[in-house]
Amino acid sequence: MRKIIRSSLLLAALIASPALPQVAMDPVNPTCPLEPNWTANTEMTITPLEIDGTKVLLAEGAVDTGLPERMKKALLENPDASEIWLRSPGGDARAGNETGRIIRKEGRGMITRVPKGWTCFSACNFVFMGGQIRIIEQGGNFMVHMFTMTGDRNAIDYSVEMGTDSTVGLISEVEQESAQLAAEDSFFLVRMGVSIKLLTDIMYKQKAVATQDSLDRSTRRCLTIDEALYYSVANTPG
Repeated sequence: MRKIIRSSLLLAALIASPALPQVAMDPVNPTCPLEPNWTANTEMTITPLEIDGTKVLLAEGAVDTGLPERMKKALLENPDASEIWLRSPGGDARAGNETGRIIRKEGRGMITRVPKGWTCFSACNFVFMGGQIRIIEQGGNFMVHMFTMTGDRNAIDYSVEMGTDSTVGLISEVEQESAQLAAEDSFFLVRMGVSIKLLTDIMYKQKAVATQDSLDRSTRRCLTIDEALYYSVANTPG
């Protein structure tokens, strides 16, 4: 275990800049960095990298619908990989859950890690939770939010134009889908050994959409290391 963690820290030093400057915080989301380091990849890439005899899978980019199969393939092709390092702006919620389940099933005690300076947001949270051992380093950002099923602004505007019946139908679909996803998230957290209070205490208390007329327009929350350990998001100190 000591060799794995020591090798991972060395890997982080190679990936990150030698000395990270003071991170500017987001005035709207003050617990989070202004410019999260989560890459611009529209699909998460999984790159095996070996250093000091330890193989690590770098998982970088958006969580897309094809990720579960790619992650399963990567794990099967790299049975000697011991860690997955994550940075991601999130993406497809169900793909995140499914990828987390695959990591737990196929990963054989896999370590998931958010390295110093990297950010794991939204659907990436659930990929991370698939690790048997989960580490968030000091300076790593585990960023959460309240999920919303109303991201398609065009669909909402169109339903309003179509009249009351259409809008009521859309609201009903959103409510049903949101309830289903909340149930899936709760079940997933229980299976992964994460406290369900993470949802009620933090995630569900975030605003889904920022409004200009509110003094608090924060829609994102970055956990402190103490919070991550308290809710069993991380189960090993970084």
